[in-house]
Amino acid sequence: MTPVVAALDVGGTGMKCALVAADGRIWHAERHPTEASRGPDAVVATICEVAEGLVGKARADGLDAVAVGVAVPGVVDEAAGVAVWSANVGFRDVPLRDVIGERLGLPAAIGHDVRAGGLAEARLGAGAGERHVLFVAIGTGIAAAHVVDGVASAGAHGAAGEIGHIVVRPGGARCGCGQNGCLEAVASAAAIARQYGAATGVPVAGAAEVAARAHAGDEVATAVWSAAVDALADGLLIGQALYDVAVIVVGGGLAQAGDQLLDPLRAALRSRYTFHREPRLVRAALGDEAGCLGAGLLALEVS
Repeated sequence: MTPVVAALDVGGTGMKCALVAADGRIWHAERHPTEASRGPDAVVATICEVAEGLVGKARADGLDAVAVGVAVPGVVDEAAGVAVWSANVGFRDVPLRDVIGERLGLPAAIGHDVRAGGLAEARLGAGAGERHVLFVAIGTGIAAAHVVDGVASAGAHGAAGEIGHIVVRPGGARCGCGQNGCLEAVASAAAIARQYGAATGVPVAGAAEVAARAHAGDEVATAVWSAAVDALADGLLIGQALYDVAVIVVGGGLAQAGDQLLDPLRAALRSRYTFHREPRLVRAALGDEAGCLGAGLLALEVS
């Protein structure tokens, strides 16, 4: 029988789920609501139920389900298999790997959602073929994964990659972490929408609407977009100084802006480089499937 793994990317709103083959191909995909408002115990129960359903689907299709991989947001101790903390889903010190393993009788792996996405982009997506990759997810927040030779570093405490909490505008907007002027507070998709609304009194659905207004010539939208690009360039310059990667892969919701984001961001970075070697700056290739694929890759490693 063909071996596959069950892979789940758990967010505060929904779960992206799949059966993933050894070569990274998705055999079957489905999505489920997380319903985090029900509390962490209910979310854990849903994760187990969905994983169990995926394993059942594999067996019904004549496939051999050999492991389960789950990517979750927040602080994750991947070595211990523990979801240490997550504001999005309410986890605190949840031994998720052991719970899933005991429920399904299969090896399980737990990973951080952005590191899992970075792993997938580095091995299968826009960073494939490069040894040193920095994946930066820009959405409601901003986080990164530094991947070297196909391995994403978790850091000493499971909190590596929090590039969104580099202070790029001292004294600037208050961040959810309690600091002022963090990259996430001034250049995330959420921050862009918030800043446009504050400047105009006109609420917008999100950063995509600000980008569209900027493209149409809206002066306020153009100014907000340009300020965000400048802040992102400052943050990514720090990232390149620290990691000296060959490629920076930009993902998350803001990456949907494509060249409207990447062209000015590339130019802003070039104007800042001194001793730095310029990395390629590219858009993520796997879209919102990256985290799920990364969870699958983690599962394949323990199968």
